[in-house]
Amino acid sequence: MAITLAITNQKGGVGKTTTAVNLSAGLAAKGLRVLLVDLDPQANATMGCGIDKLHVPLTVYHLLLETAELTDIRKKADAGFDVIPANRDLAGAEVEMVSLLAREQRLKGALEDIQDQYDLILLDCPPALNLLTLNGLVAADAVLIPMQCEYYALEGLSDLVNTIRMVKKHLNNRIDILGLLRTMVDARSTLSQQVSEQLQKHFGDKVFETVIPRNVRLAEAPSHGIPGVLYDKSSRGAQAYAAFTDELISRCQLSLPETADSAA
Repeated sequence: MAITLAITNQKGGVGKTTTAVNLSAGLAAKGLRVLLVDLDPQANATMGCGIDKLHVPLTVYHLLLETAELTDIRKKADAGFDVIPANRDLAGAEVEMVSLLAREQRLKGALEDIQDQYDLILLDCPPALNLLTLNGLVAADAVLIPMQCEYYALEGLSDLVNTIRMVKKHLNNRIDILGLLRTMVDARSTLSQQVSEQLQKHFGDKVFETVIPRNVRLAEAPSHGIPGVLYDKSSRGAQAYAAFTDELISRCQLSLPETADSAA
């Protein structure tokens, strides 16, 4: 039975998609079965996996509107995990779903039949608290929140936490916050250190120990359609995501395949 994680933050540019793609690749490298669902109309996760969003006939848009089967939509990324791609058509899905019955349950229903095919399902949500993100939260077992260590990020975090509480109360009583991942961190910045300390004070062990630094190689990787952990394995960013992958595996209590154990 797969664990479904919604990777979300309504603030853009915090490394959400970078986290989704690199975590997917890192988990797949460990021998785990991973599905990445791109719920963002910008389709950055799709492109970052090496899939051309302009030439995919079927996307998550068709999945949410139930006009195609998941097995016909998913693609295999070169990094070894499966992807439900997106493109700009997804922007119209919200309008078309408004009148549909149980519109916030569409993604959950679509994923139910493939739960036993994966160890982890990662949902890359758009940077907004909209119907697409709500579908992700309703389908998820837990939430992973990437965030920059800056003041505005703290402000937005309280809104997201309140939204998760409302979803838990009314739509998905199993959902919880798995953890907060500090991304794009400049260790030399006093502000980063101060915000990091505030996060640890308020959220305690919900804050992952791993910190993702600002890294040029991670920023370059999407233009090549390759996850950063594979683009330059020796870079600080890739090494940080490798460490984060191990930490997440431990926190989720995932069992690695024997071949992966022996290779490690």
